[in-house]
Amino acid sequence: MAPAAASGGSGLPSGVSVFTTFPDLLFIFEFIFGGLVWILIASSLVPIPLVQGWVMFVSVFCFMATTALLVLYIIGAHGGETSWVTLDAAYHCIAALFYLSASVLEALATIGMQEGYTYKQYHENISAVVFSYVATLLYVVHAVFSLIRWKSS
Repeated sequence: MAPAAASGGSGLPSGVSVFTTFPDLLFIFEFIFGGLVWILIASSLVPIPLVQGWVMFVSVFCFMATTALLVLYIIGAHGGETSWVTLDAAYHCIAALFYLSASVLEALATIGMQEGYTYKQYHENISAVVFSYVATLLYVVHAVFSLIRWKSS
């Protein structure tokens, strides 16, 4: 099966074509922004530990799963099977939903810490919220285009 073209082909790319096809190119940005969220949440102080735990779980889970999928696509483990297209679409829909919930909760926790925390702690949390919403947007875009690819496969 041929690699997916930027025009919306139905196959999954393998090898270096992962870095040249859309939406699979978004893996790189999901990896970067997911890592930034992970680092910022790990180093920040959140007044509600349960919220920090959920945001940390989402960022670590999505970072690891995105890395695993990226490596599997690069080595061509999917072998052109259509079940991998379904897996790709399902994963990105779940990741988008998880990141949206984590972003909203982190923003809510950050709003609640305007007073009583240092300037640095507050701005670390603001950065985590911003990068979390960027990661959410990337996962949503990837999910939409993965669903389009899934429908055409």
